[in-house]
Amino acid sequence: MADTQFKVENYLANSFIVVEGKKNANNFYIILKGKVKLTKENPVLSTEPYSILGPGDFFGVVSCMSAHSRIESAVALENVSLVSVEREKFGLLIQRNPAVAMKIIRFFSRKLREFDHAITSLTFKNVAEENPEHLFNTGEYYIKKKAVNHAAYAYQKYLHYCPDGPNRDAALERLKTLKAPYTVSQNLQQTGMNRHYRDDTMIFCEYEPGEELFIIQSGKVKITKIAGEEVLLAVLKQGDIFGEMAILDNRPRSASAITFGDADLLAINKSNFESMVKAQPQLATRLIQLLSERIWTAYRQLENLLIRDPLGRIYDMLLIQIEKQKIKIESKQLHNFEFGTKELLNMVGISLEKGDIKVVELLEDKHIILEEGKLICTDLQELEKTVLYYRKKSAMERKREASKDS
Repeated sequence: MADTQFKVENYLANSFIVVEGKKNANNFYIILKGKVKLTKENPVLSTEPYSILGPGDFFGVVSCMSAHSRIESAVALENVSLVSVEREKFGLLIQRNPAVAMKIIRFFSRKLREFDHAITSLTFKNVAEENPEHLFNTGEYYIKKKAVNHAAYAYQKYLHYCPDGPNRDAALERLKTLKAPYTVSQNLQQTGMNRHYRDDTMIFCEYEPGEELFIIQSGKVKITKIAGEEVLLAVLKQGDIFGEMAILDNRPRSASAITFGDADLLAINKSNFESMVKAQPQLATRLIQLLSERIWTAYRQLENLLIRDPLGRIYDMLLIQIEKQKIKIESKQLHNFEFGTKELLNMVGISLEKGDIKVVELLEDKHIILEEGKLICTDLQELEKTVLYYRKKSAMERKREASKDS
């Protein structure tokens, strides 16, 4: 790792290396020698209040690659030597040591899985288990919507992955009606790395096992999820990566991908992924940036769920929108959120009935106003201070409860 292109930094025992909340993080660290303790003021995962890292381990990647504030503090437990990697030199690091990229990507995969599990358990949402059996239900949804091609795709995938499933005969009958009889087909999935898809073609379906990630070469792709109705999660464009969890994790797809106009894609599977990372370090850089942003978003979502007071969660959700856009927070700085109170309550997961009284309390704040149905904050620094107050209040409550239990 010793390389004149990368700076080596030495810290004495008990020194702070990075401090939680510090903004403008443009580097991360790889440990050469010694041990480092990572801590969070308010841990978001009860199983991991702190962690001890040693030679070869890394920290600070999420904040560095997503360009957000530090989400943890790092303290030297003994005298340590660290390689400091600046964001713009990440591609160079991967070129010289592709194993580092793979280690970071695999770590991120585990971290996302932990966060997803924690978010689900905290929100108690009735999310359908990610099981290919549900492909039949997806087909049923699309047939009702007269989206014949999407329905046929879902039924064919159901039969492919659940050949002896309880809805086998019904799926075969539906396909016969749709004049799309099932064959153990190679034509369900294109082969080769370069793929061309026509407009409104399903690339993959929610609940389908995945084996490839995709990079958009031209055109656009919609990411959708069925939750009663089809919900549009995102519209991706040239250069965007999607489906990456399929090669990092073995879970089925959590959403569907459908072309929005004709599209050309590059498909990368598990077997050629590592060689692609070595040959094209910019691919690993882009993927790690994407995963860093996802981990940061999941981390903030968990932080929000840990705030006990619903009003505190509402304030924090406003701050999350500012942080997502990487807007600099200053005193007397005004921001128009471009959404109203109904959308805000939906983001926090509070019903209109329970949320109305909290909205009244929110609008009693002289720094929050509602104008033409849109929320406006007249001082972002005051918003940040209010969120800090609610976070500390919740942390103290949890500590008091923990001390009573012990």
